[in-house]
Amino acid sequence: MNASITYFEQTLALLQRLRETQLDNIERAAELCANSIANGGLVFLFGNGHSRMMCEEMTPRQGCFPGFVALVELSLSNHASIIGANGLRAPLHLEKYEGYAEEILKGFKFGTHDAFIVISTSGIRPVIVEMAAGAQQRGLSVIGICSRRHCEQSVPAHSSGKKLIDCADVVIDNGCPPGDCVIELDGLEWRTGPTSTVTGAMIMNMLRSRVAEKLLERGIKPELLPSHQFVGNASAEEQLERFYEAYRRSLAHLYQ
Repeated sequence: MNASITYFEQTLALLQRLRETQLDNIERAAELCANSIANGGLVFLFGNGHSRMMCEEMTPRQGCFPGFVALVELSLSNHASIIGANGLRAPLHLEKYEGYAEEILKGFKFGTHDAFIVISTSGIRPVIVEMAAGAQQRGLSVIGICSRRHCEQSVPAHSSGKKLIDCADVVIDNGCPPGDCVIELDGLEWRTGPTSTVTGAMIMNMLRSRVAEKLLERGIKPELLPSHQFVGNASAEEQLERFYEAYRRSLAHLYQ
């Protein structure tokens, strides 16, 4: 069996475990999100580094709808160059800097019905802990998405001794092993084959689908973002405009 098949099978097993163990937590999170959106609130998503991908998997994405806001801070996430300008060193330093999350939060006027989803596989970096704690201090419900095994086994990196699991009302376990990767190869001392992208995207889409269902059950029809690849399809273009307008209206309270 080669490494690609091993990765497929081990990741598939993580997805199966996700189904077996996290449905209740996803249901609780979906209820929090649906309550927020139904009452005119917003659900913010924050993740630094690679975790920002999960924010964008939720929105903007085909099939997404207003109510979710990807709070992506480029200074913590833009590191495609790895070295030099916009490299990896600065974001890795900033995520350890206490007080930085509070400065991000100060840029918004949060409403009483807003909520937060904070994503971090380790769940221990100061910017993650402070983002979740800062949201709770503002009265917002917080959903944490992390690897419980990694988070529980790790030494806290924040001076308070807290981790993401200590600052969340609901915790969804992405099931990843400590270190995220699952493939061990002879000749390599570190593992490869990270899995949090796959399990994280599954969680996001399960959550979004269930929230849409719950909104419909309340008589609220969300304006979905259609695929913009249907070139020349007038109905898709009209729906895209409806989505833009609904999204614009949903943000109104943030800047009052």
